[in-house]
Amino acid sequence: MTIASEVVTTSAPSRTRLIAACTIGNALEFYDFVIYSFFAATIGALFFPSQDPTVQLLLSFATYGVGFFLRPLGGMVIGSYADRKGRKAATVLTLFLMALGTGLIGLAPTYAQIGVFGPVLIVLGRLIQGFSAGGEVGASTSLLAEYAPPAERGFFGSWQLASQGAAILAAAGVALAINTLLTPAEVKEWGWRVPFLIGIMIVPIGLWLRQALEETHANENDARTRDVSSLSLALREHWSKIGVGVALIIGATAANAVIVLYMSTYAIRQLGMAPTTALFAGVTAGFVTLVASPIAGILSDRIGRKRVIAISYSLIALTIYPAFLLINAAPTVGTLLSVVFVLSALNAGGGAPAIISLAEVFPAEVRATGMSLVYALGVAVFGGFGQFIVTWLIAVSGNPIAPAWYVIACCIVTLLALRGTPETSGKKLG
Repeated sequence: MTIASEVVTTSAPSRTRLIAACTIGNALEFYDFVIYSFFAATIGALFFPSQDPTVQLLLSFATYGVGFFLRPLGGMVIGSYADRKGRKAATVLTLFLMALGTGLIGLAPTYAQIGVFGPVLIVLGRLIQGFSAGGEVGASTSLLAEYAPPAERGFFGSWQLASQGAAILAAAGVALAINTLLTPAEVKEWGWRVPFLIGIMIVPIGLWLRQALEETHANENDARTRDVSSLSLALREHWSKIGVGVALIIGATAANAVIVLYMSTYAIRQLGMAPTTALFAGVTAGFVTLVASPIAGILSDRIGRKRVIAISYSLIALTIYPAFLLINAAPTVGTLLSVVFVLSALNAGGGAPAIISLAEVFPAEVRATGMSLVYALGVAVFGGFGQFIVTWLIAVSGNPIAPAWYVIACCIVTLLALRGTPETSGKKLG
């Protein structure tokens, strides 16, 4: 097999399994990451003892963000592995790594049980998850892009974001069930561990789905793959694409961190809603992301990636400040869910074509490495520490509208980056 990508024609049933197989790791990644967010307050109380609940929450979110520190390293290592050994081999590796990190978190003894080693295990689990996630998106999205017909790459690639919506929906549903069926004492004692252990059970399903996949890229039997370092090639010849790509993904990852992941915590801490009620914001965000992403992918195949991205993030920048004003002026469940519904649809509209664009701009020999670096670097700070940043902004400013400032600034960066991004819809992959 040569270094060039190959388009694989699939029938309807195999097409469904193909998309599922490519996105199962991404779904597992986001389930594991999001479930931590939904139980951040409980984890903070159990592993980061403090008299100040805000400090506990900040420490918990900081640990959430620590997982993103190793994303760039994971992107370099696993991305290079995917460009050398193959996309499928890399995605199988990330499944096992993600399960290991999730298991460490779910089984870690608390601070009261073993002292400082409890939070150390939590941090270690997050670091392993982050390393795995850093390579998963690049490898699996490259696989999707190389399987997809050129006219449908937007649709195929959109399922990466749709799988995140499904994962968020599942995580929010599990969190809602745990908080509804168990007492607060039971949740704190053992209930918070159950969602993490459920995450490990997804791994056998992912392995079964990926058995049917064939590699779409050269392996070490090809001298052009064996003798070239994809990392050094990407940094030497494609550094400008990496820089523009990071800027392009900033708006998507910041909006996702605030709109999809942080809103449940915001509803509890700032609006005074009950945890079970606030979790409906996560359920809504997950459902809308799942449904809207493929629609955005199809639209980007028809009218272009750049146009869909520009419209989506322009609208987010214009509407998110009034949206936060509205939910603070009328802090009802109906208002909260309406705001989350609209903003999640806009976020999916921009995020779905942005993800596949990152894979399309790089040539085959550095595609997984280049995309992994872009995604990991962009998400590491602006997504991983997004919830920490907006919690800090509210604390120092005393203004509950502060999260909107953060999202607006990041959306502006993305809109500026679009000027240096080529239109890739419908074009043959390099």
